[in-house]
Amino acid sequence: MKVYLILGLCLPIGAVLFLWLLTMPDVSILRTTNPPVTALMEARQAQAEAQGHNARRHWVWVPLSRIAPSLRHAVVGAEDAAFFTHEGFDWEGIKEAAKYNLEAGELKRGGSTITQQLAKNLYLSSERSLFRKAREALITRSLEQQLTKERILELYLNVAEWGQGVYGAEAAARHHFKKSAYDLTPDEAAWLAAILPSPRRYDPIRKTTALTRRHERILRRMNQTAHHDIKPE
Repeated sequence: MKVYLILGLCLPIGAVLFLWLLTMPDVSILRTTNPPVTALMEARQAQAEAQGHNARRHWVWVPLSRIAPSLRHAVVGAEDAAFFTHEGFDWEGIKEAAKYNLEAGELKRGGSTITQQLAKNLYLSSERSLFRKAREALITRSLEQQLTKERILELYLNVAEWGQGVYGAEAAARHHFKKSAYDLTPDEAAWLAAILPSPRRYDPIRKTTALTRRHERILRRMNQTAHHDIKPE
């Protein structure tokens, strides 16, 4: 009887896991194809429509070579300093974030890498569950296995949210500074990197005390590593 009970429980679970794996996205197509839309964009669209708004999307895709090195530098330094050395997960960063959250008594830091953020942005909802985190981890691993670091960074910089309906570095540069992403100054790049954690809150860029401090930290880090290019050309 116990055997049948165990089988009765395991078979449905196994079937669900099998179907779950079958629906995992094929990230290999991203080697040569840019995504036509992302899960985040679709979610923002649905939110706007539910509120009776017509959500406008500002999005212009550009290759990594057309994004100022200062912006690449600023974003990697601010979001994921170990990006070029880890394999998708920054365990030291996760440990530090967990320690910080424990001391703060609330979830204030996530410790997510650029690859994890890309996985969530491209394919996942914003729900907080173990199921979604497990899916995020599998997609992150797949992205790291299938794509180069430069391609992952190019994708991230082109789909990141940078304001109300503003996606990607090119649209962000035009929206906030009236220029192309290629022409951004280090100071402007630092401001864009600074608003990434809360892009809609700071759209247009509102230079609050907290944001200004973050901008200054990013700029200092950029100046300290000015002679160390973070991306091989």
